[in-house]
Amino acid sequence: MDSLIYSLNATVPVFLVIVIGYILKRIGMLNESFVKCANKFNFTVTLPAMLFTDLMNTDIIGEFEPKYVGFCAAVTIIAFAALWAGAKVFVKDKRIIGEFVQASYRSSAAVLGAAFIKNIYGDSGMAPIMIIGCVPLFNIFAVTVLTFENGDSANRAEHIKKSLINIVKNPIILSIAAGVAASLIRLNLPEMADKTLGFLSDMASPLALIAIGAGFEAKKAAGCVKSASMASFIKLVALPAVFLPAAIKLGFRAQELVALIIMLGSPTTPSSYIMAKNMGSDGVLTTNAIVMTTFFSSLTLTFWIFVMRYFNFIL
Repeated sequence: MDSLIYSLNATVPVFLVIVIGYILKRIGMLNESFVKCANKFNFTVTLPAMLFTDLMNTDIIGEFEPKYVGFCAAVTIIAFAALWAGAKVFVKDKRIIGEFVQASYRSSAAVLGAAFIKNIYGDSGMAPIMIIGCVPLFNIFAVTVLTFENGDSANRAEHIKKSLINIVKNPIILSIAAGVAASLIRLNLPEMADKTLGFLSDMASPLALIAIGAGFEAKKAAGCVKSASMASFIKLVALPAVFLPAAIKLGFRAQELVALIIMLGSPTTPSSYIMAKNMGSDGVLTTNAIVMTTFFSSLTLTFWIFVMRYFNFIL
């Protein structure tokens, strides 16, 4: 019961903020211009600020554990490659492949990871190490698939060239590189700069959720319910079912396993919507997936934790 209550406390407020954004748009307080500006502001300012500060404040050298970080990275790479290859074959509407892949693998690992583990064990434990192994790859792969799947295939060579340039220039990629560099040199920013970045970072998720709700269009959403449902099933059920047994086989237990449950089975991160909207997608499938995974994750996360505890893999 405690796990269910905690999961509800973690996910229901996210869902409710999305609903608030939807209501504010319906009553005329917000409009399409707000949604467009908020998405661009998040993509170019708040999300990069959040990624930079998270990585800067992570002791990459001191907390690095090769086996665990390697497993997180390998799982992310395998899941992404398999989903992209599968989507190319099974997703009929080729315009949504980028969104489908991103929504299927990209978790709220950085947002929920530390809080969830701290609730169980009293400290953030393995969350920072899990984040090192997967979050930079989450963002790099999202930029990659959205860039390559949103272009015109008529001139493949030119499209690939432009895609590579866009990847290198992407604010998310640049912020990740800067954050890693700042962590490695143990950069200490002046207090004013640190607080300024903190304010911008704190805006990322709430503003993204409001924009998701305000930009939600029921008629469009109804057209991709099937695809969003499949992405949600993959995100919450299929990925944990495939990779958690491998983690157990490799000997990961307790906090290590809880962090992997978050990495594999937490809801699709709201920043996926920011990324999709600003890289040529309409964001409808992503919005549906965020809403669905947020709504159901309180049950699925509780289920995975219950199963792991039942078999004494989590104490």
